[in-house]
Amino acid sequence: MRRRTFGLSNDRAARRRLVLGTLMPGFEGTTVPAWVTEAHAAGLASVCLHGPNMAGPEALSSLCASLRDGRPDLLIALDEEGGDVTRVHYLEGSPEPGNAVLGRLDDTRLTRDAAARMGRELTAYGINLDFAPVADVNSADDNPVIGARSFGISPPAVARHSAAWVAGLQEVGVAACAKHFPGHGDTHVDSHLGLPHVSVPREVLEVRELEPFRAAVAAGVACVMTSHIVVEAIDPVVPATFSEKALRSLLRGELGFDGVIVSDALDMVGASGTIGVPEAAVRALAAGCDLLCLGSETTGPEVDEVVEAVLVAVEQGRLTEERLVDARGRVARLAAAYPATGQPSPVTSEPFDLGVERAFEISEAARTWLASPAPPCIVQVETGSNPAVGIVPWGPAAIGAATDPAAVPTGAKVAVIGRGLAADHPAWEVCERLRAGGHPTIVVECGWPRGGADLVTYGGSPAVAAPLVRLLGVPG
Repeated sequence: MRRRTFGLSNDRAARRRLVLGTLMPGFEGTTVPAWVTEAHAAGLASVCLHGPNMAGPEALSSLCASLRDGRPDLLIALDEEGGDVTRVHYLEGSPEPGNAVLGRLDDTRLTRDAAARMGRELTAYGINLDFAPVADVNSADDNPVIGARSFGISPPAVARHSAAWVAGLQEVGVAACAKHFPGHGDTHVDSHLGLPHVSVPREVLEVRELEPFRAAVAAGVACVMTSHIVVEAIDPVVPATFSEKALRSLLRGELGFDGVIVSDALDMVGASGTIGVPEAAVRALAAGCDLLCLGSETTGPEVDEVVEAVLVAVEQGRLTEERLVDARGRVARLAAAYPATGQPSPVTSEPFDLGVERAFEISEAARTWLASPAPPCIVQVETGSNPAVGIVPWGPAAIGAATDPAAVPTGAKVAVIGRGLAADHPAWEVCERLRAGGHPTIVVECGWPRGGADLVTYGGSPAVAAPLVRLLGVPG
C-alpha cells in the first residue's frame, strides 16, 4: 500500500510543516491510524481524543503510548471537565460532580482539588492538555450546551472557581484551557448545530462574560478556547473564532493573554456550516487562533485539504507566513512547558463524595416525599444529550439504581429522574401517569434547572447520582 505523502521538496514543504504544527485533528477508532503517525512525523504537533476513542483504561494507556512513540513532545488533548463532560470516563460516567455542583458548594479548595485529581489521572495516561475549565457564566436557563458545565450564574463566583481550576490542573503538569471565549453562557442555540448570537451591551459583557476570563488569565491559564458565536458588542457580524476584534484586540490586547488561542472544533455548524472546515481553518488562523481543533472524526484526506487551503491562502496573501510562524511557535512553547512524563499507565479513580448533597435544591414537596414511610423507587427517563456531552452513563441508572416504569411496586413512592427538563420533556408525562396510578411522585432534575422540578442536583454523573440515591432512600 502506498504511503501518503505529507511533505514536498521545496519551500512549500517548510510551510506545510508550519501548518501541520497548528492543527489538532481527532480520529476514528481506538488505535492510532497510519495517517496520524505519518502526519506527526511530518510536523503535526497535537491530537485530540474524544469519547469514541475510549475502550477502557488499558486501551487508553496503550493508545497514548502509541501516539507518543514517534512524537514524545506531542500535545495530547481532550475535554475532561468532570461531571457531564468526560472523555477518560466516557464508558462509565465521571467520578467527579461537575462544575455546577462545585460552584454551589462554593469552596475553591474543593474545585482546585478536583482539578488536580483529574490532572493527575491525565498525567498518568500521558495527556498534557485539558480543555477545561468552562468559564462561561450560565445566564440563560435554557442554554442547550452549557448549563451544568458552568460554575453558576454569578460572575465573581465563576471567576474564582475558574482560577482555582486553572491552578489545580496546571500545578500537576497539565495545561488548562479556559472556554468558550468571549462567553457562551447567554445563548439559546448550540454552536454545534447553529450560530448563536449574544446581543447584550458591552457594559454587560465587561461585568459578566469577561470577568471569569480575566481571572483565568490572571491565574496563568495556558490556553483559551474560542467560541463560534457572534458577540454583537464586540463584532456584530463575525463569530469570535474568526474575529480579530475578539482575539487580537480584546483577548490579546485588553485582557493581556499571551498563551495559546485554540479554536473550538471547526467541524461545528457555528464555524463551518456555510464555508467548510478548510476555509474555517484559514479564517481562524488569520484572526489569531494558534491551534485549530478540527473535529472528532477527522480523516487524513481532510487534513490534507485543510493544509492545502492554508498554503493557498498564504500564496494569495490572505494569510502571512509570519502568522504561521507565530502560531506554530506558541504551540511548540506550550508543548515544551507541559511535557508528558513517564510511560502512560492506567489509574483507578475514586468517586468524589464530599457532601455533594449540600449542593442539591430540595423543595417542600420533595421534603414531604422524603419523610413519607412508603418504599422508595426511582424511574429514570432517558434524555438526549448535546454533542459536547455525547452518550455517557448518567443518573441513578448509571449505578444500577433505576427501575423500569412498568415494574414500579404497588404502594411505592417514586422519584422520576430526568435532565434538561423543558416543558415538553417526557418525564412530566411519566410523572403524571404514576401519580394517576396512586404513587406519590416527585420529579428530580439532574442538570441545570428550568423550573418545575421538586429536587435539583445540578449534575448527573455517578458522583452525584450516588448521594442522590442515598438521599432518596433507595437501597444500593
